[in-house]
Amino acid sequence: MTDLTLGINTNLAREILTGFIKSEITRVGISHAVVGLSGGLDSALSCILAVEALGAENVFAIRMPYKASSRDSLDHAQLLIEQLGVQSKTIEITDMVEPLFKLDPQISKMRMGNIMARERMIVLFDQSEVFKGLVVGTSNKTEILLGYSTHYGDAASAINPIGDLYKTQVRQLSRAMNIPAPIIDKPPSADLWEGQTDENELGFTYENVDKLLYLLIDQRYSPQEAIEAGFNEKFVNAVTIRIRRNQFKRMQPPIAKVSNRTIGYDFLYLRDWGT
Repeated sequence: MTDLTLGINTNLAREILTGFIKSEITRVGISHAVVGLSGGLDSALSCILAVEALGAENVFAIRMPYKASSRDSLDHAQLLIEQLGVQSKTIEITDMVEPLFKLDPQISKMRMGNIMARERMIVLFDQSEVFKGLVVGTSNKTEILLGYSTHYGDAASAINPIGDLYKTQVRQLSRAMNIPAPIIDKPPSADLWEGQTDENELGFTYENVDKLLYLLIDQRYSPQEAIEAGFNEKFVNAVTIRIRRNQFKRMQPPIAKVSNRTIGYDFLYLRDWGT
């Protein structure tokens, strides 16, 4: 029987991920990290890992609220900032995105959310130049597989320490690293509009989908084998479609091949090549 608790050795994960951050940032001659701190669990974990890897003085946390953002999100982000002692800045994005919203009176919540996510990434990468640091990603494995992110928005980063942790594993490691309970215990939300939660929008819980994803991805189950293992057929099919449909978000844009050495196909080097 396959173990679907998705339990991890938190001490080992902590060692691997802090080592990853330190090596990937310093190998390109940089010693600073920039993290967009939303007040949610994923960004909190990325931030605390960066602090442990580089030191609080070398981590810059940025809060980027919109006028409709939850007050709790700001407060929870501030709670972590004070606990870790990192440098921080708050840059409101309302005046940056509202002119674009107003161009279309029929603009949907989805479009508004995507615009806000991409605007936040503009701010983060701009501030990374000021702080001379790399932007640390905050997308977990569940989100990446399901495509539950904005392309070139919250999915963008220079490095991502938590991208191989399912959401339930993010929660395990966060508890082990003493992230404040209000951040761990609240319903996951991108805070794009009032009352929005991840699980309501997705239509299933992270606990259930993580178990299914573990079988499909890590254990290489076919969809039929996952159904035979006890998962609802409609649920398996919906998740499988999402994984396949969002493959483009997990890849660099494909380049049409017309030469003998095409970038991404034949011209392949590690990102620190030549340094």
